[in-house]
Formats: sequence, C-alpha cells, structure tokens
Amino acid sequence: MFRRFRDQVLLLMRVPHDPEPPYGAPGSVRVFRAGKNYFNLRLTGWAIAQLVALAAIVFWAAVLIEVEERVHEQRKTRGQSPALTVESFTKSVTDAVAPRSPSAQPEPAQTQLQPPPMKPRHKNITRITGFAGFKQLFVELALLLPDWAFPLIWILKIAGFVIYLAQIPFTYTLRRLDYELRWYIVTDRSLRIRTGLVKLQESTMSFANLQQVEVKQDPIQRLLGLADVHVQSAGGGSGHQGHGKGETHDSLHTGIFHSVDNATEIRDLILERLRQFRQAGLGDPDDHHAQSTAGTPPAPALSADSAATNAETLAAAREMLAEAQALRRLVQS
Repeated sequence: MFRRFRDQVLLLMRVPHDPEPPYGAPGSVRVFRAGKNYFNLRLTGWAIAQLVALAAIVFWAAVLIEVEERVHEQRKTRGQSPALTVESFTKSVTDAVAPRSPSAQPEPAQTQLQPPPMKPRHKNITRITGFAGFKQLFVELALLLPDWAFPLIWILKIAGFVIYLAQIPFTYTLRRLDYELRWYIVTDRSLRIRTGLVKLQESTMSFANLQQVEVKQDPIQRLLGLADVHVQSAGGGSGHQGHGKGETHDSLHTGIFHSVDNATEIRDLILERLRQFRQAGLGDPDDHHAQSTAGTPPAPALSADSAATNAETLAAAREMLAEAQALRRLVQS
C-alpha cells in the first residue's frame, strides 16, 4: 500500500530516478544513507504536529457547538423580542468582557469601621471569567447570523476534519521519502550527494579539488548517535553558513553527508581514497603539469659545428632579406 502511494507521490512531484554513480571505477562504488534515528526524529516531530492540530480542531469544534446551543437557547428565550441592534450588541459585549463589580451595598454608619476589601485567593477566577466572556462574545456574534449559517458552519467543521484525515498519509509519505531519497555515493575518484524531495539538490565533487573533510555533531545528534560529514573543495573557505531545516550549506564548494550513523567510516574512506588518488598522480591538473615540467630533463647543449652552421644560415638569411628590400625600393622608384 505504501509503495503504491509512494510511486504516486514521486510521479506527482516529478522526482527523477535514482542517481547514477559519479566518475570512478565500478567496483569502488559505495552508497551511504542517513541514519535510522534521523527518520525517527523527523517522525516524532511530525506526530507532535499532528496531535497539536487535532487538539486545536477538537477545541474549536467544542466551542462552536456550545456557542450554537447557547444561541438557540437565547433565541427561544427572547421569543418575539426586538431584533439585536448594534447598541445592544455593544452593551452585551461590554457586560461580558468587563469585570463584574459586586452589587452596591448600603453605606455603613460613620461609627462602624469598614474592613478592607478581600482579594481573591485564586487567580483562576479571573481566567474563567475571561474565557466565559470570550465565549459570550462568540454567542453575541452568532446571534447576528441567519439560521442557514449554522448548517454551513457544520459543513465547514466536517470538511476541516476530513482534510485533516486526508493529509495524514500524504505528509507522512513526504517525511519518509525525504529520509529515503538521501543518496551519498563515493567512488575512488569522486563523490555525489543528492538530497531533497520538494527542492531537489544534487552535487558532484572530484577528489582533485578536495581540501578538507571534517565531522560535525550537535547535542541532539550526539544523543541519537548521528553526525554530519562536511567535505570542502577548493574555493569553499569564503562561503557563508546558512541554516535550513536541520541542514547547513557553507557554499557551493561544500558537500554534507547529513545525519549519518557511520560518520567516522565515511571520513576515513574519503581520506584513504583521496590519498590513493593523489599518490597515483591524478591530483590537480595544474600540480600534475608542474610536476611533469619539473621532472623533464634539460635540453642537451649544442655542439661547436652545429653552432657554426646555424650562424652561417642566419647570415645568409639576412643577405637575402637585404637584397629583397633593395629590389623592392628599385621597383617602387
């Protein structure tokens, strides 16, 4: 069931097929994935968001149901009373929101001492009064609505709950595919990283330009046994660090193996293959050209006979050039 829904989502999002291995020997291809705990962490955040959304839906549904019941009761009580006007609505809202003062008491005699007013022991009384006034405000607003508005509100509540149920498998699939579609491929000459579902990112880096490999780990990753492997190529030192949903990209010259559970293995593999790559003379083309030039033996010195022959040839060429110039001046005159 999930596989079929997964294929539909991939088709809808127009996600390309699995990436091809980068340049290198076929037998040297190693594929790495994000750690299982990374998916568990993302799934926990998704579940908390779903519970919060469900609690909000239930809360507002209960409030609207209670408001509707109060509206029907007040309409039955009022009967043939005049319709609700703006002045009466403002007065009712003010009475509902404003704090209720105690009823007026007759002034005591001058001879009696008036005790100070008692302060409420619990602050929850104010909170309950404020929430009751909040609901009363909704009741007064609902009294202004026609009768056909309440069935429409019920339709909207049901539609909202149906949309909530429908988005659960879709958002879960997005979270799972974001975990599954993380490709970290390493060969003996290069590496390729593809991440993302909505925003697809794929980068390929050659070992000829690699300069630094480091492992980074935040407190949550340390708790879950995860880490990031940052691979930096030439020209990546001036990049700026950006934050985005748990991933950082210093620049276009940085590749990140995000939230892997074998970061040390990946780092050691890249460093070992980088060392073998450079020892084989397949490093930077400029360095390779410099090394080749430095290793070329100097040209042998010319002998005396060869030097004399070259001098005679040069003198003959100069005489021919002088004669050609004289002939040209004669023709032009």
